[in-house]
Amino acid sequence: MRRSGRSHIGNQRGASTITMLVMVLFFGALLTLLVKVGPFYLDDLTIQEAVESLDGTEGLSRMGPAQVMSLINKRLTVNNVRSLDPESFKIEKNGELVIIKLVYEKRTNLFRNLDAVVSFNHEYEMKGQ
Repeated sequence: MRRSGRSHIGNQRGASTITMLVMVLFFGALLTLLVKVGPFYLDDLTIQEAVESLDGTEGLSRMGPAQVMSLINKRLTVNNVRSLDPESFKIEKNGELVIIKLVYEKRTNLFRNLDAVVSFNHEYEMKGQ
């Protein structure tokens, strides 16, 4: 067995054109999904913070559902969340506890007839001072 003076490095090649094209398409689709769906998750975090900030509010236990919804709307408006339907909230009272249920979904078109749907479901139990 005779060895040539050349190493095997010269025989190696990089990724093929088709492999590179598939990688670019995959990461492009991933980036498109992130850009289209990412803002929904950011808005959801803002909504969660707005609702959770109600915990410990003075007189919360004595407020009716409409008054609690008014407080939530004020916080959402300050945080520039305007796309949430007020009917997504269900506010119930159980003695001293105020139970807020939030169920909603967001939908966006990715391309042509392909849509992405993101569902959110939160429940909060809070007690005012």
